[in-house]
Amino acid sequence: MEDPRIRKFAQFLINRAVYLQKGEKILIELHGRETGLAKALVEEAYAAGGKPYIHIFDYELERALITGADRGHIKQVASYELNRMKDMDAYIDIRATENINAWKGIPEPGMEAYRKEYWGPIHLDRRCNHTKWSVLRYPNNAMAQLAGMSTGDYEDFYFRACLLDYDKMAKAMEKLVARMARTDQVRITGPGTDLAFSIKGIPSIGMSGNRNIPDGEIYTAPVRDSVNGTISYNVPSPYEGLLFTGVKFEFRDGKIIKAESNNTEKLNKILDTDDGARYIGEFAIGVNPVIRDPMADILFDEKITGSFHFTPGQAYENADNGNKSSVHWDLISIQRKEYGGGEMYFDGELIRKDGIFLPDDLQCLNPENLL
Repeated sequence: MEDPRIRKFAQFLINRAVYLQKGEKILIELHGRETGLAKALVEEAYAAGGKPYIHIFDYELERALITGADRGHIKQVASYELNRMKDMDAYIDIRATENINAWKGIPEPGMEAYRKEYWGPIHLDRRCNHTKWSVLRYPNNAMAQLAGMSTGDYEDFYFRACLLDYDKMAKAMEKLVARMARTDQVRITGPGTDLAFSIKGIPSIGMSGNRNIPDGEIYTAPVRDSVNGTISYNVPSPYEGLLFTGVKFEFRDGKIIKAESNNTEKLNKILDTDDGARYIGEFAIGVNPVIRDPMADILFDEKITGSFHFTPGQAYENADNGNKSSVHWDLISIQRKEYGGGEMYFDGELIRKDGIFLPDDLQCLNPENLL
């Protein structure tokens, strides 16, 4: 029997997240074996008058493909799949991993080719900039284990986080979007962090149920060469099958000149992928009131209430600072008191302290006012 929350979620994704219109083509990709939501999405796409297409991936098969391929073959695979993406109006990706470490140990040449020839052209460029898209996780046993919950408790948490009152959230975001639009200098301080940069002239966008789900962030980008100082991220972050902790960057005129973590060698290899990987392509503030603690899944962790992320790599086209890269890695810090606290200033005004917005017009974004 179908969980009624699955149907409600599928209707939300088709009708709001990607607002599928009559006659539009939508590619529904499933990474894993959990087909319930994918089936509901196909049915709701037809109900909206759309034309659904299905593609099912398996993480172990993808691992074998990347491990054995040379760069030329990865480029051919990417060309094949890019042509399909170009034919689509909308895209939904369900990532139902059964093992966060499924890609751990893939040789670096294969991963480098995948980043440059596959992920960058297909997803960072074509999917992000030229389709109506949504990317989400699936509440399976593996995700529950990551969150440290029983599967039933995790399902409850998942649907509460994903199906918030996004109309209320969108309204609350308007004041912060307006403030960011008139802000020049941003300063962020906290344990191991003293960071300064400009966001002058870069658009700010509030995300409230219209891209990654769960949603709840306001993003922009720093002026590319304006970032100076240090940052210490306090949220563990998975990337290409490895879990990075204790990530620290030092910036000079926008560039990461020093990078350390529990795996400093691998971290620097990622940052050396191309010229843009050592510059920041996104600065975003997380406000989802349901998501409070990290679970080693970026899609959830980047929305944590009281957090921000500062992203090495590719900038989004609608908040473009000119940085281009095949890397886009949302590294996250939580500034609530229980995570060490911290301050965020816009043009010298203290906007947020210990994860709580202080100005009267921004208090609507504090968690008790979004639930």
